[in-house]
Amino acid sequence: MAEPSTHPLLDAVAPLLARIDAEVVEPAQLRKDDVPLVWEGEVVAGVRLAPVGEPADVGSGSEASGGDLGALIDEVAGEIGTPLAELSRADKQRAVRVLEERGAFAYRRSAETIAEAIGVSRFTVYNYLNRTR
Repeated sequence: MAEPSTHPLLDAVAPLLARIDAEVVEPAQLRKDDVPLVWEGEVVAGVRLAPVGEPADVGSGSEASGGDLGALIDEVAGEIGTPLAELSRADKQRAVRVLEERGAFAYRRSAETIAEAIGVSRFTVYNYLNRTR
């Protein structure tokens, strides 16, 4: 096996891994949530994604501000005074708009996390976002 840092597969995916702020790990260091990179039937390395709730720094300057995604969700719920899942449809749409304005969608898997917090599907969150744009 070639060293992971010099393997052609890693050379090929390096720009993608940099874009999504992923970490390359040795095969022996793979964890359950890592993505194994297989070349000709052999695991040459693994990809470790940033934990959910950390900003996805994709170089666009659109990082979320003020802590993690959970904190942003809690902040909006606190301002509204009601758990987001208990809001009316119109209020959920407003909450999604506020979360978007505060950069919540700069986080990885944010739509899934927000959907869970407000008690709707990810598809519904995207529909709410499209309504406000």
